[in-house]
Amino acid sequence: MSEFECKIKQLESLTPFVWRILLEPTQPVSFKAGQYVRVVMGETDKRPFSIANGAQDNGVIELHVGASEHNPWAMQVIEKVQQGGKILLDGPHGKAQLRDAEPKPTILMAGGTGFSYTWSILQTLLAAPLREPVFLYWGTKTQEDMYALDVLQKLAAQHAKLTVVPVLENPHDGWQGRSGLVHQAVLEDFISLEPYQVYVAGRFEMAGVARDAFHQQGLLLDNLFGDAYEFI
Repeated sequence: MSEFECKIKQLESLTPFVWRILLEPTQPVSFKAGQYVRVVMGETDKRPFSIANGAQDNGVIELHVGASEHNPWAMQVIEKVQQGGKILLDGPHGKAQLRDAEPKPTILMAGGTGFSYTWSILQTLLAAPLREPVFLYWGTKTQEDMYALDVLQKLAAQHAKLTVVPVLENPHDGWQGRSGLVHQAVLEDFISLEPYQVYVAGRFEMAGVARDAFHQQGLLLDNLFGDAYEFI
């Protein structure tokens, strides 16, 4: 775990409040799906973001950053990237990486830009034929916030063992998918979570509620992973 320099390759807006940053390390960086890096803003100011690309794509680092004028902590990172040139990262970090030595049926659950964590894991899993079913639940406030839904639906059509479940907190008229809280959708779909491994990313409050509810529904806590669980 050390600092490394990256060339800023691309900055694009995925929604009015979510940015995709594509960085090219000066040399390939070895990381595990589900880990994160920290953007070095200053000697004592390092801001963490999940790596969004699969572990097999170690020549790039992709980040999804939710930023707006109401979130200066993240907006300052976008402004630094907008200056162009190079940026310093620190990492990789995290203990919530993909456990695939002994494949289990897998549930990936994300809220908002926590999707980047599950996206890295999903891409890594799909690099080889799926041996066990994978269910990806993604919760956002509106459909406009669900910036990768089309890509996910195409992948689900291509992979028989992949199921994608979008969940909107504030659905618009005509929405035919699930609505409400994303962890509730998981609880509704599985009688018992005992056979599964579950990966969670999103707000700490959501992660905490999900941990308690999933455990009550049979999930073994040794099979629950998420960076939030290092802190709550």
